[in-house]
Amino acid sequence: MRFLILTMCVIAMTGCASNVVTDYNSSVVFGNYSSWAFADNQSSSSFTSLDGSRIQQAIERELNRKALRKTPVAEADLLVNWQIVTEERLEQTGLGLGFGFGRGNFGWALSAPPPVREVEEGKLVVELADSETKNVVWRAASRRYLNEDQSPETRRKLIDEVVAEMFSKYPPGLD
Repeated sequence: MRFLILTMCVIAMTGCASNVVTDYNSSVVFGNYSSWAFADNQSSSSFTSLDGSRIQQAIERELNRKALRKTPVAEADLLVNWQIVTEERLEQTGLGLGFGFGRGNFGWALSAPPPVREVEEGKLVVELADSETKNVVWRAASRRYLNEDQSPETRRKLIDEVVAEMFSKYPPGLD
């Protein structure tokens, strides 16, 4: 019975873990912002990528839910900048191999760790900057990753979920 209760508590605590980390300037009055625009230097490429389009649509939807209106850059209170930051990590797959022999309190063994491969993933970062000062006033970063092997529908759903979770923490201080 104790094991069952402990397991339920661990599952409940895991469900509460946030997939998004936010930071903000505590001296800013976020209620003073009523309009926004995507920053001009959004991308060095002349094309918007497929994921870029999905991210922009999700950001626009979430900012509309926050009653912020989209305006031209010259009229905006907030400038929105986003980027996908690539990170590399090592992933072990499979089983390690080993063998050994021994007798009593003495023995020898050899083992090899599981194979390791390098995986490149993308982490979404969204920043809101004050248009007058050009200082970032709010920032959110995802702990969930986009992989190249995800289907377009999976990528869209993940982006929508991550962006919605990010903006659930905007404006700060309402938690």
